[in-house]
Amino acid sequence: MNKFLFQKKSFFFVLLTNLTFWVLISIIIGVLLGHYNPERAIEMKIVGDTFISIIKWFIAPIIFLTIVLGISGMGDLKKVGRIGLKSLIYFEIVSSFALVIGIVVALLIEPGKIDMAGLSIQDPSQYTNSKPTDFNWLDFFFDNITLQVLLVAIITGIVLNYSKKREVIVAFLQKCSKVVFTLLKWVMYLAPLGAFGGMAYTVGKFGLDTLLPLGKLMVTFYITMFLFIFLILGGILRYFKMNIWHFIKYIKAELLIVLGTSSSEAALPNLMEKLEKMGCSKSVVGLVIPTGYSFNLDGTSIYLSMSIIFLAQLYDVDLTLAEMLTIIGLLMITSKGAAGVTGSGFIILASTLTAIHKIPLEGLAFLLGVDKFMSEARAITNFIGNGVAAIVISKTENEFVSTENPYDN
Repeated sequence: MNKFLFQKKSFFFVLLTNLTFWVLISIIIGVLLGHYNPERAIEMKIVGDTFISIIKWFIAPIIFLTIVLGISGMGDLKKVGRIGLKSLIYFEIVSSFALVIGIVVALLIEPGKIDMAGLSIQDPSQYTNSKPTDFNWLDFFFDNITLQVLLVAIITGIVLNYSKKREVIVAFLQKCSKVVFTLLKWVMYLAPLGAFGGMAYTVGKFGLDTLLPLGKLMVTFYITMFLFIFLILGGILRYFKMNIWHFIKYIKAELLIVLGTSSSEAALPNLMEKLEKMGCSKSVVGLVIPTGYSFNLDGTSIYLSMSIIFLAQLYDVDLTLAEMLTIIGLLMITSKGAAGVTGSGFIILASTLTAIHKIPLEGLAFLLGVDKFMSEARAITNFIGNGVAAIVISKTENEFVSTENPYDN
């Protein structure tokens, strides 16, 4: 009897001290507050935004320290270039699969075959009034702090390899890295508050009722994300004798944070740390994850291609095979600019719709009402996709060292 009570107490102790449990509870409370008291829930936006802002402070130093220490310890600079090139090729191939899957599933399920009369319409003028400009790599670089830090870190790591004071500098940076990750560990205790604020604001601002008219699009989108994660990403991991379910379980706490905040940034530093503990090389994680945040947006790619087909169906516009291939080609380039810029997804959609000259641009108004509810799925898919990418590159580089219990939290 005493043994049973001890086990019961131990179970509740573990549960109550588990970050995942509290994040989940916070998400549920956020949904309830948003539904029953939307005015107060909208005020919670500052809570979620503050948590994400604090996490963003850690992203730059963690990327810098991880990459510099990784490159300085790698020795072979040709290897750095090989990993970078291999990562970009992988990103483009997998993202292209995502674009095609978004189109194929939308063509099969036809989420846009609904009555427009009952749809909620919001003002899309902030995305459609300005003339869409061509994609510019220079602007993309200067608008993306992650890529800037990545470049500076790579240059610093290379220079450090030739420095006479390399060992002293590396020792100092290693101490800095320990301090940063220790501080991050303490900040992550605020994750339930961040998840609560983000979810409360979303439900309070847009309301669960807005999901009903566009429920078919929502269901189609989530089905597609599920298929992509478990068939495409799962198939890739299976090739390397790993299980996607086990990996998802391993990062479940981070996924709940992403779900609550609708931001993959919120759990990015934790993902890097967990991938290293799992067995991925520090240098590979440092190169792949930050680059993937800008170039490997699988969830965003699915959303963009599916949204265009949805609008075509909504307005009863028939797209030829050549036009669909044009859409895929355009999105392969423009989707790379969708990271870290608010509203960039709609700007990309506006640019693409303008380029094909067949689908009314004002159709974006129908997507605004449910976009926020689909952002969680986009962020989660992007997040898992980047984790899988780091594992794949580590495996192909023979830089993956299996731990005794790789999925033990």
